[in-house]
Amino acid sequence: MSEIEQTFLALAGVTYLLVRMIDGKPLAVSGVTKDKDAGYGRGAGGMQKGYKLYAVWATGPLPLAWALAPMNRSEKTMARQLIPTLPGEGYLLGDPEYDCNPLYDLAHDAGHQLLVPKRQKNHGLGHRRQSPNRLRSIELMKQRFGKSLYRFRRQIERDFGNLVSFGGGLTCLPAWVRRFTRVRNWVQAKLLVNAARWLKNHPGTLAPA
Repeated sequence: MSEIEQTFLALAGVTYLLVRMIDGKPLAVSGVTKDKDAGYGRGAGGMQKGYKLYAVWATGPLPLAWALAPMNRSEKTMARQLIPTLPGEGYLLGDPEYDCNPLYDLAHDAGHQLLVPKRQKNHGLGHRRQSPNRLRSIELMKQRFGKSLYRFRRQIERDFGNLVSFGGGLTCLPAWVRRFTRVRNWVQAKLLVNAARWLKNHPGTLAPA
């Protein structure tokens, strides 16, 4: 499945796009499940038990990078895992959860400028050292260019929405899809089904063979 995933990404040519978005999608299970790998964390509308799909999209059939983890794994922790694997370079857009000095530096080392709103909008920068890459993000978010660029972050919500909006999509996990390995295989299979659907519906966007 991973080889098919890389083939689909190459067909769509999305690795050359300069604007990428990072976010997580909760995959809840029953609160009384016996799945020892599931964790409690922030899901849709409150605390839930289950897993979360963490992904970096650049528009197209598949995420550029993704990982599955229990729902109690923080988005910052998973970002540290995903960012170094990103191909190419560009801008990486996230919500205020990713406003963390080490992530700005990690993104910079991976050829990306992390663009994130400040978590505390009405507070100053304090007395601690600030990453120059965070300071650049703050300045960009004050400018017309940065504000226009950040509007693209909504695309990841559409990407996740498209992933669940058809009969074979990644909706809630079936009762028999439990434990980490099985859930990850299920998620990857659904990503590939959605990618095949996307490639069929966008034949004019495919990269030359």
